[in-house]
Amino acid sequence: MNDLDAPYHAHVYYEPATRERALQLHAALGSGTLPGVLMVGRMEDAPVGPHPLPQFEFHFHAATVPAVRALLQGAGLTALIHPLTDDDLADHTTLAEWIGTPLPLDPSVFDPPGQNQGFARFGKSEFA
Repeated sequence: MNDLDAPYHAHVYYEPATRERALQLHAALGSGTLPGVLMVGRMEDAPVGPHPLPQFEFHFHAATVPAVRALLQGAGLTALIHPLTDDDLADHTTLAEWIGTPLPLDPSVFDPPGQNQGFARFGKSEFA
């Protein structure tokens, strides 16, 4: 993953007690607080896909990873940063980085390696 234009995204998790903090981060990301953010997804107030808690995701390029990491470390929320490759499982596990306490993901919903349908789900056009 040496390509600075490689697609990445982060999942920011929250619970009822931390929803307001997540909402503030979501709004800040959507307003351009962090240059290089390409898209901020909606707040998902229930677990979805492999994610065991409510979360939102945002998209960025590999060049933005250090700034994303610093922002998320300062937010005090649990987050998962990962690349978007053709291996959905690896993206969320061996290639991923946790900020805060790691959460158990449901691996049964990931696409088989080499058959990642995630690009369409996660907006590959954002990275074109």
